[in-house]
Amino acid sequence: MVLCVEGPCPLLAVEQIGQRPLWARSLELPGPAMQPLPAVAFLEEVAEETPAQPESESKVLDPEEDLMCIAKTFSYLRESGWYWGSITASEARQHLQKMPEGTFLVRDSTHPSYLFTLSVKTTRGPTNVRIEYADSSFRLDSNCLSRPRILAFPDVVSLVQHYVASCAADTRSDSPDPAPGPALPVPKEDTPGDPALPAPVATAVHLKLVQPFVRRSSARSLQHLCRLVINRLVTDVDCLPLPQRMADYLRQYPFRL
Repeated sequence: MVLCVEGPCPLLAVEQIGQRPLWARSLELPGPAMQPLPAVAFLEEVAEETPAQPESESKVLDPEEDLMCIAKTFSYLRESGWYWGSITASEARQHLQKMPEGTFLVRDSTHPSYLFTLSVKTTRGPTNVRIEYADSSFRLDSNCLSRPRILAFPDVVSLVQHYVASCAADTRSDSPDPAPGPALPVPKEDTPGDPALPAPVATAVHLKLVQPFVRRSSARSLQHLCRLVINRLVTDVDCLPLPQRMADYLRQYPFRL
């Protein structure tokens, strides 16, 4: 299973423990692309004090357009059932610890410069990858040099769906010598360490996204499950002979996860 990006393999940074931004906590939002890529490596940040890399050049955005983009993403995530809100990295680890490899969830980032984090169970345990938001797009966090080669998506659900589909395509591949899968380091423990000691060297583990971990309190309705089936079978709901109200419901969540 391979998550791919165009060009050389970038290194993606993993979630740090911090504080969720005040503006994100106070924001009340209303309720409700995919191409194969070469192998990518994800690398965990080992120093909590390392600041996030700023964008060197960023286009000027209309604040209203920016807010609408974020509101749409929150709406999609709430509909998904696998958005866990403001749980911490430790809580995400506890939820995923006994789950099969490839189980994942999306939560609010505890890093002050990010909105969301992708928490996923790997062969070496749960780990976390930050999701960056810039220029009305979401992408997996990376250093400045590799950022232009990381695919960007209009919302978080589209991002996750892309990588799930990429892993599924790699699993079905009959290639006798498949390319190595993407990698993540062993997740950093949530216990404080001695600052006088050198940071541990991260070792890579394979990453795959297979199955979302649905929150029990967000159990998906029968209507939503039917919508997922329709979305998996039909590419354009407008071609279906459906009442307008039903077609609008399908458009509210145009995803397969």
